[in-house]
Amino acid sequence: MTQLVTFGEAVLRLSPPPTARLETAEQFDAWTTGAASNAAVAASRLGTDVTWLSKLSDTPLGRRAVSTLRGHGLTTDVTWADAGESRQGLTFYEPGATPRESTVVDDRDRTALESIEPGGLPMGTVQDADAVFASGESLALSGDVVETTQAVLRAAGGTSVLGLNHRPALWSGEAARETVTELFPAVDVFVTNTEEAKRVLKQTGRPPEVAHQLANEGDFETVVMTRGERGALVWHDATIHERDGVETDAIDTTGQQGAFVGAFLGRRLAGDDIADAIAHGVAAAALTRTIHGPVPTIDPSEVEHLISDLDDGTPGASGGPLR
Repeated sequence: MTQLVTFGEAVLRLSPPPTARLETAEQFDAWTTGAASNAAVAASRLGTDVTWLSKLSDTPLGRRAVSTLRGHGLTTDVTWADAGESRQGLTFYEPGATPRESTVVDDRDRTALESIEPGGLPMGTVQDADAVFASGESLALSGDVVETTQAVLRAAGGTSVLGLNHRPALWSGEAARETVTELFPAVDVFVTNTEEAKRVLKQTGRPPEVAHQLANEGDFETVVMTRGERGALVWHDATIHERDGVETDAIDTTGQQGAFVGAFLGRRLAGDDIADAIAHGVAAAALTRTIHGPVPTIDPSEVEHLISDLDDGTPGASGGPLR
């Protein structure tokens, strides 16, 4: 039985080599990436049995996306759309360096996932999984995606997890807030970061206060708030559990959220308490920041070694595993 199922779009990200620019680059590096697929990769590489669900265009680019993800050890269950009626989503990303901001160009019109329907997914797999993670970034694509995401969360036989994963280039904060909050009744665990909580959900206050407010408003079992290099905090059983971040020489920060989510959920499914799960999430995110590209190609031994080297001054946390 699958421990973790993730659902969402995976795009091909094309980036110029470091220090080059989109408008002048003569070659591009390519990755298969997305909030749901990145979380699946991280969890799989750390030993969790993962299945990634999506809909892709039956094209060479779509098949490349699947083969890449399978190479990380996870299972893919994809609905294939006719190549003449859909296409593979693309993202062009140029990393910035202070004072120049990063450049993102999303090309996602007519992607296969836009026409996804609940009947096109293996709901038996969703019902049998210990936990299901759905990515909020895909909700911007169409009403069909929203309906299917809601069906996936409601069908979850184990723990249902929703990540906000707001992409401003795809839709406004107001539209995202209206859509995401409609899904809250079907969600057990909600994942966001401090910037999204303020920008999209209009939450104010210190991170622990925001997590508590979100837990009350959404009636969640758990709220996870990542803070980049500053670590993460988790609200669970009316208690805040925090973990400081790890200072890194950051090469690419775009995959750190997926790395944290995959590691955190994987360890909770393995039976770890909240404190240990946060430690794995923070370590996985830190290591991912040191890797070129958005995909968390982390190694279990690297994660465990980093955790053992950290000075963890936080008290041990209780709480049973996700079931």
